[in-house]
Amino acid sequence: MNLKLTTIGAAIALSLASMAPAMAADQPGAGKTIKMAQATWDTGWFQAEIYKQMFEDLGYSVSGPMTLDASAFYQAVSQGDVDLWVNGWFPLHETYKPTFEGYAEVDGAVAVGGALQGYLVDKAAIDEFGIKTLDDFKRPEVKKAFDRDGDGRADLVACPPGWGCEVTITDTLNDFDLNDDIEAIKAGYSASMADAIAAYQNGEHILFYTWTPNWTVNELKPGKDVMWIEVPQKDGVDMPAPAEGLDTCVADPCSMGFVANDIVPVINTKFKEANPAVDALLQAASIPLEDIFAQNSAMNNGDDDVKAQATAWIKAHQEQVDGWLDAARAAAN
Repeated sequence: MNLKLTTIGAAIALSLASMAPAMAADQPGAGKTIKMAQATWDTGWFQAEIYKQMFEDLGYSVSGPMTLDASAFYQAVSQGDVDLWVNGWFPLHETYKPTFEGYAEVDGAVAVGGALQGYLVDKAAIDEFGIKTLDDFKRPEVKKAFDRDGDGRADLVACPPGWGCEVTITDTLNDFDLNDDIEAIKAGYSASMADAIAAYQNGEHILFYTWTPNWTVNELKPGKDVMWIEVPQKDGVDMPAPAEGLDTCVADPCSMGFVANDIVPVINTKFKEANPAVDALLQAASIPLEDIFAQNSAMNNGDDDVKAQATAWIKAHQEQVDGWLDAARAAAN
């Protein structure tokens, strides 16, 4: 009896030992934790959740994501307090390079190009006042038409402090001497935009900053409800190259004041070097902009179960996702 038990025990041990390499290959993140962050703008939460679930498929335990604004994230990732996020916007976030360069880096791309940013005005005001650029808001009749709080300046839905776009908008208003003409509203973006949309639906004129993909351009469709306007030109002020072929702008090419951005992962360099599976997954994976747009629109309409939306997206793209995961596993071996 003891001999039998010894033999069975040896067989089990041998079986487990033979299984261990296969399990390690399938789960290169087993026993490891990723300290993940996500952006304060909720339009980036969908892609964060998709990547989180893929990391978990590789065996990693994912802490978070911790919600941070851009400045806090780049400080934290440079210090190793968080390991990564997939909400980098470049070149917009180039301004944070002095904080993280040498400690963290862009790794792969969630969505390349097509992430537009700029200023939009309701089409009725474009037609009524002939608005072409932000400089038109220096005209008294235009300022008055967009002054919803009675302070003598046109109201602009801008970005909260800590967002990369907040820095650019502030610089633009300073560069073109617009602070006496335009008031940048820096409260919570979603609430400010909901207020602006309600005002538009009541027949009022609105001026707002937005980016794509974003739910705002589903509620207020460029070309139908609103139009992109230009940032003016001025000697001594360098502007990014204009967008071309944008038929929803008042001009073509359209000087939007922002370049089209790539949405990218940013990862702590030491963590990347210690986790080749994570690096390989970030290099392989991507999400179509139109899929992000569709989720953002659904979320704005009340479907805020981001985890379920990410799970459904992975299931719908399972063959492609499995290929990314296989590449990550191969890199770890």
